[in-house]
Amino acid sequence: MQKGLVIIPTYNESANIKKIINIILAVSQKLEVLVIDDNSPDNTAKIIREIRKKNKRVHLETRTRKLGLGTAYVKGFDYALKKGYDFAFEMDADFSHDPIELPNFINLLGDYDLIIGSRYIQGISVVNWPMKRLLLSYFACAFARVVTGIPVRDLTSGFKCYSRNALARIDWRKFKVDGYGFQIQSVYSVYKAGLRLKEIPIIFVERRAGESKMSKKIIWEAWWLVWKLRLLSIFNGKRYVKL
Repeated sequence: MQKGLVIIPTYNESANIKKIINIILAVSQKLEVLVIDDNSPDNTAKIIREIRKKNKRVHLETRTRKLGLGTAYVKGFDYALKKGYDFAFEMDADFSHDPIELPNFINLLGDYDLIIGSRYIQGISVVNWPMKRLLLSYFACAFARVVTGIPVRDLTSGFKCYSRNALARIDWRKFKVDGYGFQIQSVYSVYKAGLRLKEIPIIFVERRAGESKMSKKIIWEAWWLVWKLRLLSIFNGKRYVKL
């Protein structure tokens, strides 16, 4: 039986983490969970340690300070490769990504190397976002798609599943961006490696508890990255691929 890892970066997610882990583990026996916690002052890591005492399918990596989503996923991908997992998920801790959807991704792994949970492939599937944020996200994805030429409608989605082949082919250590930028660059790199991509529809629901980590810095970082990737497409489209 194949074994997969759900990677969840956390910072102050004590209100959500126990419940979402329990649902993930119940959804599929193929799945284990890796939480990468950035020294949350609300004792998120302490909750994970208590869960680990009873369930060895749950793992924890801690960092000394808040280092961001991008570096957390790079650490998680390295963990997945070293520990022999067959595939790995990106997923938020706040229930904006419904863990019930996980088997829908797993079922496609035989045919695709990256499956993207898309908010925009069947209209707009976002719940409880203010109009300003919804429009920003939707048109940012459209802008990124046009500039980079990547045929994906939701380039900033944070709900993804990678095959082991995809994890191994990309040089994640060269990624220097966070948030939206990391999501765009990850899809770009897999696409430029000639691997197989698939978008599937999801319903994205704004977080139930806690605070969003989005910032203006992350948005501007992603904007500049899109143009950088455009230039890479022209001059050296495989820069982030292990040859």
